[in-house]
Amino acid sequence: MIIYNTKKEIREALAKCRAAGDQTGAVPTMGALHEGHLSLIETAKALTDRVVATIFVNPLQFGPNEDFDTYPRSVESDLARLEASGCDLVFMPDRAELFPPDFSTKISVAGVGEDHCAISRPQFFDGVATIVTKLLLVLSPDVAVFGEKDYQQLAVIRRLVRDLDIPTSIVGVPTVRQADGLAMSSRNQYLAAAERDAAPALFVTLTRAAEKLQLGHDWSIVQGWATARLIDAGFSSVDYINYVDASSLAHIDRANRPGRILAAAWIGKTRLIDNVPVKET
Repeated sequence: MIIYNTKKEIREALAKCRAAGDQTGAVPTMGALHEGHLSLIETAKALTDRVVATIFVNPLQFGPNEDFDTYPRSVESDLARLEASGCDLVFMPDRAELFPPDFSTKISVAGVGEDHCAISRPQFFDGVATIVTKLLLVLSPDVAVFGEKDYQQLAVIRRLVRDLDIPTSIVGVPTVRQADGLAMSSRNQYLAAAERDAAPALFVTLTRAAEKLQLGHDWSIVQGWATARLIDAGFSSVDYINYVDASSLAHIDRANRPGRILAAAWIGKTRLIDNVPVKET
């Protein structure tokens, strides 16, 4: 596994891969890697000949009062995990390499990039769209792999790739969970012991809410039930629990098409997100 820190170096390395006839796959990350990230590497390896992972904590997607400075960083263990997983190349630029002081461009995706998480984190999806666009242009991968745990983020990336005619196939990978159902996340390490014990209630609640929808229950009643259940389980507040069309992320109220329940809730000082599919009935 070879590590590159500049755009010029990684472009040259990947150009050699393509000249040799290799298909390339990209797995963008912010580091603090866990088994969920490694499942993305595994998927990229199955689909392509050479896999490049990125490690870059993107400042554009953090608000002024969010955890950019304290976001988990574990570069040495991340690199060891990537090498053990069979990753071929790592792109690990510093901030100035991607965002020089006079950087002034923003990518904004309307529709799927609005509502839901964008209500409480208005800068987030513009930051995601901008960094992902830059990485796809730098790496030019045939395939890029992202997790479904960040479902709205995945929808934003799919839309920008379609709208901007970026020739990369976007592949979503199902959420990897702990044995008790908690979605793996770099921010889980923020949880105190009692909070960690309560956190799986998010997935359990969303799963039960999906079952209620498929039984024909009214969404407004299910939504109220789910919100109350999370508070009773120890969550301090609920940002949202929304039932949406699985593609457009528009609000729906019946299981008459493929849907998704999206949720974000606070437990202590940690904001957790999760989602579950709702089958068409």
